[in-house]
Amino acid sequence: MKAIKVERDELLWMEAESPALGVGEVRIRVLASAVNRADLVQRSGGYPPPPGASDILGLECAGEVLEIGEGVGRVQPGDPVCALLAGGGYAEEVVVPAGQVLPIPDGLSAVEAAALPEVFATAFLNLYMEANLTPGEKVLLHAGASGVGTAAIQLCKLTHNDCFVTVGNAGKIDECVRLGAAGGWNRHEGEFKQAVQEWSGGGVDVILDPVGAAYLSDNLLVLNPDGRLVVIGLMGGVETSVNLGLMLVKRLRIVGSTLRARSIPAKALVMDRLRDEVWPHIATGDIRPVIDTVIPIEEADRAHALVAGDQTVGKVVLKVSE
Repeated sequence: MKAIKVERDELLWMEAESPALGVGEVRIRVLASAVNRADLVQRSGGYPPPPGASDILGLECAGEVLEIGEGVGRVQPGDPVCALLAGGGYAEEVVVPAGQVLPIPDGLSAVEAAALPEVFATAFLNLYMEANLTPGEKVLLHAGASGVGTAAIQLCKLTHNDCFVTVGNAGKIDECVRLGAAGGWNRHEGEFKQAVQEWSGGGVDVILDPVGAAYLSDNLLVLNPDGRLVVIGLMGGVETSVNLGLMLVKRLRIVGSTLRARSIPAKALVMDRLRDEVWPHIATGDIRPVIDTVIPIEEADRAHALVAGDQTVGKVVLKVSE
């Protein structure tokens, strides 16, 4: 098979060894994958794959089942599917545990479906399973125009949770509002805390944050009593001080959360809930994949540059030639 390899910081489409199929696993012919910011960090050496996972980039894909391992009854050869991966998506074939594979929602192409697994799994896990978001609570979504952000906006709309986003320009605020956000703030115009407090009438109940250290202090300030901050990334640094007194008085919770390194059963639980609670709304069109650009996988370098440039809304998808 062919796959993207990192050679002297270049992404090259070249021959690679096809992965072996094990018990409980599914081999997928990849028709499309998608770029996640974690791919850029892995490429630079800062985010190695979990033990035993493929060192090929790519945390999600969509395509067709080629082969199933012993004990797999969830899918059959020929099924159109998408999958959450620990690695290996930038390739013509990938092998993945069956519990991380879902059918492509009715009416979607493989290119559209490739934009779903990682971001909807991340958003769902952290909003509803980690933060225990309940209807009526207010949400702050940092990086609201990202893949995870655009997924989270749509989930919040579905579950009757008003959300406010921080983004990098005014155009992204408009896009987020069209998806269902109640308002937004351009981070280049200064601190977000006053805008969030004015919008919410005081504070929010849940924050989904990929920034980390740089936002921690203001995040705690804008949380309501019993609020939950879920940190899912560290783009703004890893170390800062914490006002423990504020945390005690307001009974705040800070949750650190990653998806990639979780166990196979834990990932399967998230995917099963997506299938049952989110996939039907994709089939009806109430939720949709948000795709900024589709690029041939041979031009993965250009796709990474687009994501790194921070001008995209939603996903950059890599199409594998059929």
